[in-house]
Amino acid sequence: MSFDFDAVVVGAGAVGLACGRALSKRGLTVLVLEKEGHIGQGVSSRNSEVIHGGLYYPTGSLKAQFCVAGRRALYDFLTSHKVDHWKCGKLVVATQESEVDRIEAIFEQATANGVEGLEHLTGAQARALEPELNAHAAILSPESGLFDSHGYMLALQGEIEDAGGSVVVSAPFEGADPLTGGGFNVRVGGEGAMTVTSRLLVTAPGLSSQAVAASIAGYPAVDIPARHLGKGVYFRLVGKAPFNRLIYPPPIPGALGTHYRKDLGGQAVFGPDLVYVETEDYSVDPTKADGFAAYIRRFWPGLPDGALTPDYAGIRPKLHGAGEPQPDFQLHGREHHGIDGLMALFGIESPGLTSSLAIGEAVAARLTSDDG
Repeated sequence: MSFDFDAVVVGAGAVGLACGRALSKRGLTVLVLEKEGHIGQGVSSRNSEVIHGGLYYPTGSLKAQFCVAGRRALYDFLTSHKVDHWKCGKLVVATQESEVDRIEAIFEQATANGVEGLEHLTGAQARALEPELNAHAAILSPESGLFDSHGYMLALQGEIEDAGGSVVVSAPFEGADPLTGGGFNVRVGGEGAMTVTSRLLVTAPGLSSQAVAASIAGYPAVDIPARHLGKGVYFRLVGKAPFNRLIYPPPIPGALGTHYRKDLGGQAVFGPDLVYVETEDYSVDPTKADGFAAYIRRFWPGLPDGALTPDYAGIRPKLHGAGEPQPDFQLHGREHHGIDGLMALFGIESPGLTSSLAIGEAVAARLTSDDG
């Protein structure tokens, strides 16, 4: 039978758009659906905009593979599309002797993951690079950086549309029904509510991943992982940015922890922390400033009193709760849910933004090699 589209992608964040781009590059007609009024309004717009090197993730995991491959592809993409970015480098800092073993373990993990250019630094060498830093020892990752994530997503959208595809906003996905013989009826809400047919279906809607999967007829509930909301808030510095490079203390359980960046506008931002919440609440409690300040002074003793102001919050689509081991990205194809032509993504949090081009290529390769 003929279909309206070769592929429908649910979610116009960085990962959904990267999936749409990868499918478009293979000559497929693509429709990307976004429930919000603009692209990239969810997880993709509430993060650190950091290009991760790939240091932390278990060797062989999807996070390790996609982060390293995605980061390499991302720099090329940003350069070729003239999207603002800065390969500023990162220092992973041991602020005292007791943290040295932890950063050494990160160095070994990163080396096993194929991260390029890593260096051990003494405290004196780290301070030579960043004089205001408190460091007993450090690791330098020169491949880490920052970028304009919205400019990146606009460039992805442009490639999809240049290939004849469409990115439609204010168009919530309301469900899908697998068709006999393959393909899907996809129900689209909003003012232009309609039903379209598609041979392939990709779901990459971030925080809505579980709800979207549950709205696909025949999708086994047992294959839908539990959703946990990991909220992190950010504070901005009033005053001159103290460091040029990204500054990361050793990770905390379940996340990379509160770190420092000098954003593309030259301002210093600290965050995120991690608190599990029940609802999508993006408020920032200003009373957290004192706790942030105490944490930051471990690596920047010169932080002035009262210099932090509340900035913004993000919520990450985690698949683990507090105290539980952090799982890998989950890309569920036919071998999971038994539905031909469907790829459902879950738990695409950090380093999902850095990994997005590699995730898109992996999804497109799997769907076009065997239709799911």
